[in-house]
Amino acid sequence: MASFYEPPRADYRIDGYKAATGQTEDAFFSVTLSADMLVPLAKHHSADGRDTYLLLYDRTAIWDIPGPAEYVTLHITRDTAQRTFDFAHERHPVIPLAQNWLIHQGCPAEAAELSKNHGQRPADALTARLEDMLRANPDDRYTVLDHSTDNPCSFDFGIEVSTLVHDSHPTSAHAPYRVFLEETTKDFRSYTMRAGAFPSVEAADTWVRERSAPLPLAPAPDGVIGLRAEAARARSTVNSGGLAVPPAAVIPPRSPSAAPARVRRSAP
Repeated sequence: MASFYEPPRADYRIDGYKAATGQTEDAFFSVTLSADMLVPLAKHHSADGRDTYLLLYDRTAIWDIPGPAEYVTLHITRDTAQRTFDFAHERHPVIPLAQNWLIHQGCPAEAAELSKNHGQRPADALTARLEDMLRANPDDRYTVLDHSTDNPCSFDFGIEVSTLVHDSHPTSAHAPYRVFLEETTKDFRSYTMRAGAFPSVEAADTWVRERSAPLPLAPAPDGVIGLRAEAARARSTVNSGGLAVPPAAVIPPRSPSAAPARVRRSAP
């Protein structure tokens, strides 16, 4: 008989515990209703047994209305004396934002790293640097305003995620709205991220919908592009045709006949 791979299930560690309130019980049931479809990517259990941090990929998101975020984070807190638990949770469009949430909840930064089973990797140094910015989000610099995920569930297409944020850093005052665009290759082995800068929410939204002009690139992280990141930008392949893109147009405009914008990243 053929054997099929079954991904591991999340370990909530609430056996012998009851929900602190009826509202907690209802909310936890709702979040974990399809527990077998929640794939753990990172986890941490505190040594004293009081806290559990989980980063999960929700395989049911592709059945929802178009565009939902596919990552779920949970912070479970336990009263070991009363044998009760409570929890907080959030959805996120990209992994670095999910990790940022966990770290703000008290999870050690190293414990929020993905397990070795998660095979996708940044395609270049610039992608890794932009992810670091979102993961750290110093002084709550970025506030997420909107996001959209397009997962065609097909090996014929990659997955694309756009995340619109407000950048509160003073150096971004002239164009404080950022679109972080993440594109996963159709073989799901690697992905790229690029950031565009816009003067208004309306301008950012128009670009995401129409793609009638090149992505107006945001300044490089910390105002400096290292040699590795500069080289990565030059050989970027994030355009829909898979061809090398010159540094001045990392994301090219879409042709009128192009498919609608696909906005997210692949399942583990």
